[in-house]
Amino acid sequence: MIPTQDPIISTAAPGAIQPAQGAIQPSADVQQMFNAIANRYDVMNHVLSAGIDRLWWWRAARAVRTVLADPSAQIVDLCCGTGDMTLALLKRRPSTSSTAPLLAVDFSHEMLTRGQAKFNGKNIIAVECDALHLPLPQGNVDLISSAFGFRNLSSYEDGLAELFRVLRPGGQIAILECNQPAGLVGALYNLYFKKILPRIGALFSNAEAYSYLPASVERFPRPPRMLELIHNAGFVQASWTSYTLGVAGLYQATKPVPSQA
Repeated sequence: MIPTQDPIISTAAPGAIQPAQGAIQPSADVQQMFNAIANRYDVMNHVLSAGIDRLWWWRAARAVRTVLADPSAQIVDLCCGTGDMTLALLKRRPSTSSTAPLLAVDFSHEMLTRGQAKFNGKNIIAVECDALHLPLPQGNVDLISSAFGFRNLSSYEDGLAELFRVLRPGGQIAILECNQPAGLVGALYNLYFKKILPRIGALFSNAEAYSYLPASVERFPRPPRMLELIHNAGFVQASWTSYTLGVAGLYQATKPVPSQA
């Protein structure tokens, strides 16, 4: 049952998010940064992506529509931010009283607070927690999605291991992330992301946050390496689908059933 006074369920104790070795920025600093930009996050995302982010959410939700159509499926939207991807998933869920609620998970209280304003009256439960330590039992989830949040984890290997832990055999991951394309598109992408975007971000929001964004994308593994990490975590049928000339893409994979292992 969702609490009546604070609809966000928090499982993270104060100070629980600790710096991680090798992270581009300590996890606690990233958490504070997202709390600081939450009030303008949606507007800035739509403006800086020229509205294409909505198309990406729709395509990602469509890619997992078969799982979403099952009312009993347990769905988790990881690093959900203010919940736009969560809502894209919800649109493809059956509208019945028996449909399992969708869990929207993030470590930023301010992001979830803004998401909760969108979730009111909907079959969504907001959970504030660390993505590397989900408050979920082993082998219980059918689908875990993440849109533009997975790259913020302090350890991609630990993140994938945690997703593998909570998924049931046959469960799926769908990770929508930015990518650095090659060639002319990549050159234009770098010009925008590294030179123009931080300046726009500084004018209307938080300069540090919009300098962190291109750095986090540069740090994130390219598709071949990310697919290797997914495979090493134990997943099968791993794939990457390019979106919009390769500036973003969807990683999908399945936790094997015993006969596939």
